[in-house]
Amino acid sequence: MNYINKFIYTILLFNFFICFSQDNESEKRIKVDGISSVVGDFIILESDIDKVMIDMESQGISTRGVSKCQLLGKLMEDKLYAHHAVQDSLELSDSEIYDYVDRTIEYFTEQLGDIDKVLEFYNKKDEITFRDELFEINKTQKLAELMQDEIISKVEITPEEVRQFFNSIPKIELPIFGTELEIAQIVIEPSVSEDETNRIINQLKVFREDVLEGGSSFASKALLYSQDPGSRSKGGKYTLNRKKPKMVKEFRDVAFSLREGEISEPFKSDFGWHIIMVDRIRGQEIDVRHILLSPKISEDELRLAKEKIDTIRKRIVDKEISFFDAALFYSDEKETKQNGGVLINPSTNDTRFELTKMDPVLYAQIKDLKDNSITFPLMDNSEQIPKYKILKISNRFDEHVADFSIDYVKIKDLALKEKQLRVIQDWMEGKIEDTYINVNTDNRYCDFVYNWIKE
Repeated sequence: MNYINKFIYTILLFNFFICFSQDNESEKRIKVDGISSVVGDFIILESDIDKVMIDMESQGISTRGVSKCQLLGKLMEDKLYAHHAVQDSLELSDSEIYDYVDRTIEYFTEQLGDIDKVLEFYNKKDEITFRDELFEINKTQKLAELMQDEIISKVEITPEEVRQFFNSIPKIELPIFGTELEIAQIVIEPSVSEDETNRIINQLKVFREDVLEGGSSFASKALLYSQDPGSRSKGGKYTLNRKKPKMVKEFRDVAFSLREGEISEPFKSDFGWHIIMVDRIRGQEIDVRHILLSPKISEDELRLAKEKIDTIRKRIVDKEISFFDAALFYSDEKETKQNGGVLINPSTNDTRFELTKMDPVLYAQIKDLKDNSITFPLMDNSEQIPKYKILKISNRFDEHVADFSIDYVKIKDLALKEKQLRVIQDWMEGKIEDTYINVNTDNRYCDFVYNWIKE
């Protein structure tokens, strides 16, 4: 099945029309030129398919081998998902879609120069109309994603199913896994003076009182003072979902403990100190605003942190202490210290990093490092508070043919995805039978993956 990059949906033009005609005997609905198919409550125009093809080409995406039938089939799949998401009353936050539309408009504006050039490029008369169309397009896409997530959310796989999946692969077709590394690190954060901590806490308390007692706008405070670049321009706003963790644990725990309209006391995370206000609660989702202030680190505090990690490194090199124990006793990174500093790959949730897919910054830090050697102290400025770290390659897995015992986690993931795909296919086939679908005669020649024509 040919899955088209989701980005192209942001530039589909969504509009449709239906026409009725009467003959001498009765009132009949007739096919209008341009309507390609109807799926439940959704209509797909021939122009929708043409525009997808044109937009792919304008973005430099190869359309070689991509047929109109494949594009139509993919569009129909998304409409079927979206239709049943509505039927099943799956919750969807309009604010989340509006935020996505804002980001899309910002991206287009950065690429083309200004909003007038964007409107001219997409042949739109005004920004409001363009935003409304992008909203509808992305709402449909988000509904489709929600429905897919709902379908596969309860799919699990047993060790026996994983074994059967692996044994079903002919030896000549077993996948080859590229070279992978396990990487460990020890992180030392500079101490923050008590005076600096109190200054930040008191500043956040003043902001809180200004909003609660003085009637000030929390959003304006965030816009003026928050040091979070990801939300400052939006007045500190984030949308959180209980089922899809986003933000650090401390942030989520406080956010979901608040009532609507309530503002938290100042609390600490790895990024600094925060206060959170809950704007709106909608079932599993909440809209929050926050203000982040990060402490100022003095040169003396940085120097002391550097001296500390230098000492730790020397003790490891001199074999006074193992890297594992040094991480356990001295590292300030609580997510990794209990595991001897071993990093978790955020893409796979295991401890291995494939060289060809590694984050460029991490790769640059370890590319010249020999096994069991340790880097010299590196300053990490990726978060608001600078810190020092040392890294070590703790294990290496050279390129090899898949092995059940060595690669169980990866094989389990492949087996689970295959099972999820079967569940999706069964759902799709069943819903096609139960849903009103009409493919116009001009497209009935298509050899679709699914039985859209119901023959």
